[in-house]
Amino acid sequence: MLLVLTGVTVVSVALLAYVNELTKGPIADANAKALNEALKKVLPAFSNNPVAESDTIFGEKDGKKTVDFIVYPAKEGDKTVGTAVESSAMGFGGELKVLVGFDADGKIYNYSLLAHTETPGLGSKADKWFGAYDPSKGEVEVTHEQSKKSILGMNPGEKALTVSKDGGQIDAITASTITSRAFLRAVNAAYKAYKSDGKSVDAASGASQHVEYADSVSTNK
Repeated sequence: MLLVLTGVTVVSVALLAYVNELTKGPIADANAKALNEALKKVLPAFSNNPVAESDTIFGEKDGKKTVDFIVYPAKEGDKTVGTAVESSAMGFGGELKVLVGFDADGKIYNYSLLAHTETPGLGSKADKWFGAYDPSKGEVEVTHEQSKKSILGMNPGEKALTVSKDGGQIDAITASTITSRAFLRAVNAAYKAYKSDGKSVDAASGASQHVEYADSVSTNK
């Protein structure tokens, strides 16, 4: 019986390793495609490869090096037309990760909710609640003029974005104030990273310090 159990375990481990190796490439390709599509969504038209030219801003937590932000520059020829920043914050159900696109003036062009574990039907509404739109349709689903939900066209550098319950200018997702606060915290942090010029960013205080800058060389990030 011991030999049989050992044999089953060895075969199972081998199969898992094989399947993992077999799916590693397709998963990486799918992630790269999703990121590239998100960049096209949140940035003005560009001709460069933002992923290949991206920079990573590292921080430190519990003595370990962490990736705090990834900055993607968008250019049309030699002209910078915008910048996208990958940022995250802790929401109600866990980490909420967003990609925020800024135009050349620092205004929010668009955003994409990359990942979350928020409650379906409530916190999950963050993917559209704050004014995201599909540039390919040429339509804005919700403009700031129409609703106090939208963050499009706003500049977090002029005033940090906060929910109306905290005296701010943005209406929170119905029954999901914690998620809304987390989302806006990630957006504000993304703006600070956008303006930080290679410094780490304290999303809570806005303080920054010099850290290592890393160039991305792979589109499979």
